[in-house]
Amino acid sequence: MADYNYLEHLNPQQREAVEYCDGPSLVIAGAGSGKTRVLTYKILHLIRSGIEPWRILALTFTNKAAREMKSRIAEVAGEQVASKLWMGTFHSIFLSILRRHPQEIGFKPGFTIYDSADSKSLIKMIIREFGLDEKQYKPNTVLSQISNAKNAMMTPEQYAREYSDSDRKAHRPMISEIFKAYTERCRIANAMDFDDILFYMNLLLRDHKDICRHYREYFRYILVDEYQDTNFAQHLVVSQLAKPTNHICVVGDDAQSIYSFRGANISNIINLGKAYPGLKTFKLERNYRSTKNIVNAAGTLIEKNTPHLQKQVYSENETGEPVEIIQTYSDLEEAYVVATGISGRKLSEHDSYDDYAVLYRTNAQSRVLEEALRKRNIPYRLVGSTSFYQRKEIKDVIGYFRLAVNPDDDEALRRVINFPARGIGETTIKKLQEAATRDSVSIWQIISDTENHTVSINSGTRKKLDSFASMVSEFIEDAKKSNAFEVGQLIFNRTGILLHYAHDHTPESISRRENLSEMLNGLREFVEYRTETGEGKDDMSAFLSEISLATDADEKDTTNEPKVTLMTAHAAKGLEFKHIYIVGAEEELFPSAMAMNSLAEIEEERRLMYVAITRAKKTCVITYAKTRFHNGQTKMCSPSRFLAEISTKYTRRQDSGDDFQDSTYSYSNPYKNYHRQQTQSFTKPTIEGKRNIKEIGLQSKEPDHRLCEVPIGRRIEHSRFGVGTVTAHGNVAGEASITVDFGPVGLKKLLLRFAKFTILPD
Repeated sequence: MADYNYLEHLNPQQREAVEYCDGPSLVIAGAGSGKTRVLTYKILHLIRSGIEPWRILALTFTNKAAREMKSRIAEVAGEQVASKLWMGTFHSIFLSILRRHPQEIGFKPGFTIYDSADSKSLIKMIIREFGLDEKQYKPNTVLSQISNAKNAMMTPEQYAREYSDSDRKAHRPMISEIFKAYTERCRIANAMDFDDILFYMNLLLRDHKDICRHYREYFRYILVDEYQDTNFAQHLVVSQLAKPTNHICVVGDDAQSIYSFRGANISNIINLGKAYPGLKTFKLERNYRSTKNIVNAAGTLIEKNTPHLQKQVYSENETGEPVEIIQTYSDLEEAYVVATGISGRKLSEHDSYDDYAVLYRTNAQSRVLEEALRKRNIPYRLVGSTSFYQRKEIKDVIGYFRLAVNPDDDEALRRVINFPARGIGETTIKKLQEAATRDSVSIWQIISDTENHTVSINSGTRKKLDSFASMVSEFIEDAKKSNAFEVGQLIFNRTGILLHYAHDHTPESISRRENLSEMLNGLREFVEYRTETGEGKDDMSAFLSEISLATDADEKDTTNEPKVTLMTAHAAKGLEFKHIYIVGAEEELFPSAMAMNSLAEIEEERRLMYVAITRAKKTCVITYAKTRFHNGQTKMCSPSRFLAEISTKYTRRQDSGDDFQDSTYSYSNPYKNYHRQQTQSFTKPTIEGKRNIKEIGLQSKEPDHRLCEVPIGRRIEHSRFGVGTVTAHGNVAGEASITVDFGPVGLKKLLLRFAKFTILPD
C-alpha cells in the first residue's frame, strides 16, 4: 500500500472528495461517475492517514457493493486490512451490533430474523385470531402500515395514540391492536423482522448512553453509500453515531432516488446540510460508463424533474449510437424484436450474452420475453424470480436450523413440526398455539415444559410431540458446540428431509434434492471461509445471520455459461451492461398506473427511467407496444410520456410517426419545474395524437370541481397511502392539487385529476 499512489488514479473532483476528511462532506455522484472508486480510495486515504481499519464504518445498501469495495481495498492494502473494516449493509452491521447487546433491548441471544414471508404468516394468524375479515385487513396492507410506523420510530402505543382515529375512519380500527400483538408475538418468539433491526438499533443508542458513547468513540470515521435511499430510521442511527465530531462522508445522487415505496426519504440527502452544519459538497459529474448520446439523452429526461441538487453530468467517451426508440404492435412482437436484436448484434459484434440486459417495470413482463429468448436458444438468467432461500425445501431445512439456535421461533416450529410427516396435524398445532397464546409463551415452551403448561391432547399425540422435542433438543445441544456444517449434517440425517424426496423421480423432486445438496455445500463453504480468514464465527447462528440478509443479487450462478440478464429497472440499480433494452415504455406501465397520483410519484418514475437508461455503456434500446395482453384481455396502450421528454437530438425512432416526433405541434409540460415551461414537439396533431396527449395529462387545464369537496381539514382515504388530512390547496401548471398528511407515510402532494381517493364523512 505504501508504494501505491492511489491519488494519481483520480480526476480533480474525485481527488478533492477523497482528500477532504476534516468535517462532514457530501459527494454528489452522477451515474457512472466513479463513486465506488471514491469511496474505496477514501477508505485507503483514511487508513494511510493513521486511522485503524477496524475504526472505519462503511455502510452500503447491498452486499454486492460492500464486497466490491472490500475486494478493491484488499488488492491494494491486503486481505488482512480489508477484513478488519466494519463494512457491510445497514442491516448486517446493525444486526452484528445488536447481537452483542441482546439483553439491553429485551431479547435473548440467538434471536431469529423473520423474513417477509414469516412476518406475513404471523400477521395473517393474528388477523384470524381476532376474527377479522382478511379482505378488509389485507395482510400486506397491515404489514406495510406497521413497517411505515417502525421506520418512523413509532411503538404500537404511539401509533395507537396518533392514528386510531384515522384507522377507525378507514374502517380498520384494529390495526393498532394487530401491531401490538405482532410485536408481542415477535418478542415471545425471540424474533425480529427487518424493520426491527433499524428500530432497535436506534433504541439501543438512545436508551443506553454508555453503549452509544462507546460506538461514537470507536468509529473514528463513517462513510455511507447511496444516501438518497436512506429512510428516517437509518438517517437517525447514522446521525447518532456521527456525533459530536461529524466525521462523516455521504455519497449519493438524488436523481437516482427510486425507493420511496420502501420508505426512502429523498429529503435526507437534499437537506443534509441542516443535519450537519458546515457540510462541504463535492460534485462528480463526469460519466465514465456511457457514450455521449446515452448520457445526454438521460440528461434531457431527468431535467424535467424539479431541480434539487444541481449538477451537469457529461461524458468524454465516444459519441456512440443514438438511443433507439422502437414501436411494436403487441407485447409479443416487442419480445420478438428484443430477442432478434440481441441475436443479430451478438453475431455482428461477437460479444458475450453477459453484455446484454433487458429491463422492465414489473416482473410480470418477463414471461413473453423468456418465451422469445427460448425460441431463439438464447440463454438467460432471471433476477427476481424465487430466491434460493425462499424455495420450499430450503425454507423447510432452514426452519430446523433456526430451531437449533432459537427454539422459541414459532414460525419455524409451525413450519417443520409435521415435515417430514410425523402425524402431528393442524388440530394439534392449533391447540398448541392456543395454549401458547393463553400463557404468553412460545409453542416450544408448551411442548418442552409439560409440567407448567397444559394442553388437551391424547397420549399418542403426546408421544409424537415428545419425540419431536427430543430431536430438536439434540439439535440445540449440537449447535452449542459444533460448526454450522456439522449441525447441518446432523439435521439432514435426523429429519430424513433428503429421503423425503428420494423415492420420487419427478423433475420437481430431483430439483429439490439438488437444492438441498447445494444447501449443504453452502454450509461447508461458509465454515471453510470463516476458518481460513478468521472473519467471524462459523456456527449456525452466524450462518443464519448471513443468509437472513441475502438478496437475489447475492446468489451465485452455478453455471459459467454467459447469459442475457432479465430484471426490473429497480433491480438494475448499481449495475451496468454494454447493451440495455428497456421494454414496456407505456403510460400506466412505465410510469406505473400505481404511481401517477402526485408530482412526487411521477418524478420518481422519471428517476427510475433515468436509472434504466444510464445502466447502458454502448447501446440503449427502448421499446413500447400499441397493444398489451393484461389481466386476460388485450389492452390499447399509449407511449410513455418519458419518451417525448428525451431530446430527439440523441434518439433514433422506429415507429409509426403518429405518436411523437419532430413537428410544429407543441405542448407545455406540467411536470416541468414550476417556474418555467418546456416546449417539446409532437408529430402531426392527429385526433389520436391529441387523445394520447390529453390522456397522459399534457394538455387539459380544466378546473377540477373536486377541490370544493376537499377543504383543508377534510379526511380522505387514498388507495395506496391510507387515511390522511388535507393540509393545503395548490396548483401545478394549471393542475389543481392538494397536500395531504398521511401520518407515518408523510406529506404527499396529489394532483386531483389523477389521484384515486375517497372523501371520508366528517
